[in-house]
Amino acid sequence: MNYAMVLKNLGILLICEAIAMVPSLIVAIGYRGNDVMSFVYTIALTGILGSLALLIKPKNKKLYARDGFAITAIGWILISFFGALPFAFSGSIPSLVDAFFEASSGFTTTGSSILRDVEILPYGILFWRSFTHWIGGMGVLVLTMAILPTIGIGSVQIMKAESPGPDPGKLVPKLRQTAKILYGIYIVITIMQIILLMLAGMPLYDAALHTFGTVGTGGFGIKNLSVGAYNNVAVDIIITLFMFICGANFALYYQVIKGNIRGLFKDEEFRLYGSIVLVSILLISFNINGTFFKSFWESLRHAAFQVSSIITTTGYSTTDFNLWPGFSKTILLLLMFIGGCAGSTAGAIKNVRILLLFKIMKRDLMRIIHPRAVYTVKFNGKAVNEKTLSEILTYFCMYMFLYVLAVLVVSLDGFDMATTISSVAATLGNIGPGLGLVGPMGNYADLSVLSKIVLSFGMIIGRIEIYPILLLLIPTFWSKANV
Repeated sequence: MNYAMVLKNLGILLICEAIAMVPSLIVAIGYRGNDVMSFVYTIALTGILGSLALLIKPKNKKLYARDGFAITAIGWILISFFGALPFAFSGSIPSLVDAFFEASSGFTTTGSSILRDVEILPYGILFWRSFTHWIGGMGVLVLTMAILPTIGIGSVQIMKAESPGPDPGKLVPKLRQTAKILYGIYIVITIMQIILLMLAGMPLYDAALHTFGTVGTGGFGIKNLSVGAYNNVAVDIIITLFMFICGANFALYYQVIKGNIRGLFKDEEFRLYGSIVLVSILLISFNINGTFFKSFWESLRHAAFQVSSIITTTGYSTTDFNLWPGFSKTILLLLMFIGGCAGSTAGAIKNVRILLLFKIMKRDLMRIIHPRAVYTVKFNGKAVNEKTLSEILTYFCMYMFLYVLAVLVVSLDGFDMATTISSVAATLGNIGPGLGLVGPMGNYADLSVLSKIVLSFGMIIGRIEIYPILLLLIPTFWSKANV
């Protein structure tokens, strides 16, 4: 492992985080809040430590696979820790464990919160809380590659370890250019939503913060009733649409920009994603119509919002779906495991993995019927190699193993089953709200310190696709051999 390059890149990351806090500082100053100095202290501390790491002069500037995974895993832990300091320094969240939980939830675009009343927070803190979603959505490390040329050779290892999904790939030959294209699309979508929400009647501040949560698929609300506090049909429709858009693979939008519109609808993952969303909306709409909502249109409106919110792992809510019938809540719980598409800002297992898992099952069943036949698993018309299929099976097994392990730990708190199983599903899948005590009108405040720590790392593990964090626990991973 190239320790010097790992430390140097972590320093770059901390400097980027310090710069990212500047808009929040400006907001705090503009609203004359009591949170100004909390940002000043954090920016100074983070910037100084980052600058010290940047002074390191590596003899070998090449990054290897293990270096990329180490930078990703340690980097996400560091940005969550330093991102928690404004909460702690301002007194908004006095407990460092709670502050770390909130920051981890922000950067990993989870949206789970320990706050009982978000409306009393200073404007700067609220801005930072939502801005962490926007930063973490596309990925802090991808942002670093987009704006800094200093990473250089080997940055593909960082993007592969950082990007949500089996294989992020390159849109253009140069990886840094790929990162710029992705962020360009990201910024355009962000600006579009802010404008539309303002036209729908939201103030600029509210529109910006809700857009950060939507585009980053994070879901931190600035109202105790989340989006439901506005009771605005236009706002609900706009956010529903943009949640769906940001749950799809951003690479497809690049193809659309280039004129390949058909490619969007030919993509197997996108078709599965759209089908699951449509079927789930219709099933829930019929299930809640006439009991929770008087008209089918109103049922459809809330069902569409919640399905889009959960499958894209955003976590906003317009109503307390915790009160819905068991059938509807079961569908939402299943969507927590499926998640969005690879290459999107959404979390959970991802549609492409679910699709390939079913194809693997079909192939193995056909092999039993026709032992001598040769069956190839294809995705978008191309054969998928056995190594990729094996990695998907391994990922699924690790995901479920970690889920069960975390459920056992959280169950020590003694809460009801719905709270226990959904809290882990909601954090590991980067969803946000779960069911029971952690439902859309609840929070994670009553969980024990142990559970909060476990769920905090669960959010990070889920966001960076499991492997980077687990690799840190293997002693041979830290050997000096460059691989």
